[in-house]
Amino acid sequence: MTRPRGASAALGRDASRYLLPDEEAVVNQRRHWAVLVRPGVRGVPVLVAGVWLLQVDPGNRFSTLLGLAVALGALGFLGFAVAEWWIRHFLVTRRRVLLTSGVVVRKVAVMPLRRITDLTYQETLVGQLLGYGGFRFESAGQDQALSQITYLPDAKTIYDEISGLLFPSDGSRRTDDEDGGGPDPSAAGPRPARGQHSTGPIPGFRSRYPRTR
Repeated sequence: MTRPRGASAALGRDASRYLLPDEEAVVNQRRHWAVLVRPGVRGVPVLVAGVWLLQVDPGNRFSTLLGLAVALGALGFLGFAVAEWWIRHFLVTRRRVLLTSGVVVRKVAVMPLRRITDLTYQETLVGQLLGYGGFRFESAGQDQALSQITYLPDAKTIYDEISGLLFPSDGSRRTDDEDGGGPDPSAAGPRPARGQHSTGPIPGFRSRYPRTR
């Protein structure tokens, strides 16, 4: 579950190592258990078939080995799905959005919060009944691995948290210029008025003719 805005969510060791030392997770969430329904529908019948083969004729070596292979394969498939669900974390800080995934090869997708231009909240009929939803992020000028997040429990609360970061009531959202991503207009100095040209000396240039006062 998410914590109130401004508080740090409880992080596991695996998720916390991807945050910067001065970052706190406003949102820290695994996907809803409903994401395990599809692997369960596929894996459980195969597991039952393997157990049945083990018991149908214990004296038959072929059926026993076949049943053992089928049962172990189904258990491996189900275990991998549970491990992926456990490892996958959706994290939101005051600066970034992160999604960790991968059991064998770990993957961390990151999107700066200031790059998000649009946020769409989605909740299907089944999601309303079971209590999960999803988001679609749109960023400025690029496709992101974080473009769509699905099966998030208590999605309405997470939506309110992210909306509060994107559109704060005090208007304090950081821009590209504040983050060092753009030029500082004051660094260039005052510009000459229209129709006038600067007559100051060129740095490093020494004229052959002395200047008259």
